[in-house]
Amino acid sequence: MRSSGEPEAAITGVGVTSAIGQTRDAFARALLRGESAFGVMQRPGRQKGTAFLGAEIASLQAPEGMAPQTLRKASFSARVALATLHEAWRDARLDDVDPRRIGLVVGGSNVQQRDLVLAHEEYAGRADFLRPTYGVSFMDTDLCGFCTEQFGIRGLAYTAGGASASGQLAIIQAIQAVQAGHVDVCIALGALMDISFWECQGLASLGAMGSERHAAAPERACRPFDRARDGFIYGECCGAVVVEALPRAARRGVRPYAWLSGWGIAMDANRNPDPSLDGEVEAIRRALRCAGCAPADIDYVNPHGTGSVVGDETELEALRACGLSHARLNATKSLVGHGLSAAGAVEVIATLLQMQEGRLHPSRNLDDPIDPSFNWVRGEAVAHTMKTALTLSMGFGGINTALCLRKYSG
Repeated sequence: MRSSGEPEAAITGVGVTSAIGQTRDAFARALLRGESAFGVMQRPGRQKGTAFLGAEIASLQAPEGMAPQTLRKASFSARVALATLHEAWRDARLDDVDPRRIGLVVGGSNVQQRDLVLAHEEYAGRADFLRPTYGVSFMDTDLCGFCTEQFGIRGLAYTAGGASASGQLAIIQAIQAVQAGHVDVCIALGALMDISFWECQGLASLGAMGSERHAAAPERACRPFDRARDGFIYGECCGAVVVEALPRAARRGVRPYAWLSGWGIAMDANRNPDPSLDGEVEAIRRALRCAGCAPADIDYVNPHGTGSVVGDETELEALRACGLSHARLNATKSLVGHGLSAAGAVEVIATLLQMQEGRLHPSRNLDDPIDPSFNWVRGEAVAHTMKTALTLSMGFGGINTALCLRKYSG
């Protein structure tokens, strides 16, 4: 928890890549229009006899001036991270910051699985010819090493693994690194988890991933908080958030998006994927206490909202138990899909962009809400003045995170 002597951290730059838009502005437009890009996934290594649904990035624009050999040696996760970090870096004007005082926390471990599966298939029976980069690409440091090398980052860098809470966990870790004085600026990256058909099959076998019943109409498959939901639908995405104390940003002429006023992390003491009401309530209450907020101060909640049959109901019960049923509520995953390790960071960015626009994006496929008493945003974007928001992110292994954002008005 934040003590009274610690400087309040702010978000001073963002970058985002998703199936509905690359760059902050394209992503914001698509969100507010309620656009989606779901279909039967086509990326090599994603299908093996089952029509797994998802939202895939149609094309990726690499940063100008990037050496072709750098991109050839990089996995898809790494190339997306590079483009996303480049946008956040420029947004926060980090060229003017001492690279020894910049840190990076990558949210997500084991994020290059599809790339590894393709390597296994390509080199089966001829392992002696395996590409040398395989020796580093299976390590949890690989994405950190790739990104710090490309941007010259010489402060701290490490991965934070929290399953689907990884992106938001990385932001919390970045806040703490800045407040502790380890670095002046810390970038939190919710990395694109590039899953293969093995992960798709495993998640489907668990009952976590949505079924094939919407294969003929994939745009109908992703339906968080709707009575007809039957699991999450994957979505490729990546988000980067720049965290720092305000005075340093002001000297560069950078205006923050919002204050990071409070956060909470709570564990369920449970390896399994089933949600815990007690854990979610505890994370929310810790975040509110840390921020010095009463429940009535929260005017918007961006929920985890995966479309899980049990998870969605548990999350609404937690919000009600914490006195938050009054807040406006929508489901970002209904548009972008579930980004797994990236989800928490991308949804924080979605919250910031809605805060900036003064409008809330619609929720797709929320035809019959499981609890209509909540203050839903459904089929159309709505105007809303957002001063204080709460974002929630949970992950397998019993991790629950909550983050309070307060609009910057300086």
